[in-house]
Amino acid sequence: MDYSFSEQTKNYKSSAVRDILAVIQQGNVISFAGGLPSEDLFPLADVQIAYDKVFASGKSSLQYGLTEGFKPLREAIQARMAGKGINTELENMLITTGSQQAIDLFSRVILSSGDVVLTEDPTYLSALQVFRSYGAKVVAVSSDEYGMEYEDLEEKIKAHRPKFIYIIPTFSNPDGKVWSTERRKQLLNLCYEYGVLVLEDDPYGDIQFHEEEEYPSVASFDHDQSHVVYTSTFSKSVVPALRTGWVTGPSPIIKMMTQAKQMADLHSSSLDQQALYFLLRDFNLEGHIQTLRTEYYNRMIIMKDYLNKLEPGIFTWKEPKGGMFLWVEGQEHLNTPTLLKSAVEKGVAFVPGAPFYVNQPKYNTFRLNFSHSTPEKIKLGMDRLVDVLLSPITV
Repeated sequence: MDYSFSEQTKNYKSSAVRDILAVIQQGNVISFAGGLPSEDLFPLADVQIAYDKVFASGKSSLQYGLTEGFKPLREAIQARMAGKGINTELENMLITTGSQQAIDLFSRVILSSGDVVLTEDPTYLSALQVFRSYGAKVVAVSSDEYGMEYEDLEEKIKAHRPKFIYIIPTFSNPDGKVWSTERRKQLLNLCYEYGVLVLEDDPYGDIQFHEEEEYPSVASFDHDQSHVVYTSTFSKSVVPALRTGWVTGPSPIIKMMTQAKQMADLHSSSLDQQALYFLLRDFNLEGHIQTLRTEYYNRMIIMKDYLNKLEPGIFTWKEPKGGMFLWVEGQEHLNTPTLLKSAVEKGVAFVPGAPFYVNQPKYNTFRLNFSHSTPEKIKLGMDRLVDVLLSPITV
């Protein structure tokens, strides 16, 4: 039968990272490709106890829930956000099935075909997928290590009148950069001046390696909650299988997103939300996050030390201050999709950088994930990868 799909599906594209993961899961390949947290550090016993508490609370815990989300959980998140300088009303918060759903719901209620979204370049490829699925035109803003460059950002705002600006200012995916406080404030001031929304994606903010440094969210400067929609998730700090994220922002937007969610799935799993509430109430989450920070930092250092073995000038990278990724750039002639084939044959994998770019992909870049593999596997995998990077194919 010839199936007739909607016009919108013409904008659907498969995720390059998911496609790579499907291939490398076949065989003995050490993967630095996925953005995965460490399974060794999952608080398995505490998660099990949390679910036991849900079941012990009675049959009503298995009933349908509110679209907005389990109220005690929202209150717990509200308190955590206040500790980060983001003050929000409970009615301006929506629990989502991961922060990915928040990006989708926001795009669904804001974007019409032909609308413009401004982003950094490179940026989170799954967000690009979502924006384009709704027919948006994505325009890249020039950026450096401190964030979007003020002059180019203002010029792009004037030229394109974007519906919103999408940013990951703290340990961004894929390149792990941290915006300066000045750039965060400059962006918000421009949004105030020109009436532009900001979608601030903050999945990695808790994975901070240097406690003495401060990385205030853009939302923390938007005191009247008028211009910034902020989303985050517990996928990186607790476990991804809970699929629990949240979004907060201007009341009219959150209300519209709530209506869209009602049509999508009624509500995220109330069972998982209740378990997460008990975890936040009774589990030492801050202590667990500190463990993640220490362990991920150590794993990053191991990976970085292997990269230091490469000849200076052929590959460049910067040590991340947090998050889960190392971003590497080779000389212009390097083709990382071709290099990946050689790497997989050697038993190691990474993500080529091209899919993270908006319009002009750089094929000489790639992303390495240091959070998922054990230190022992990182050493073995980096032995293999360095061998590939030093081979004649790279020159």
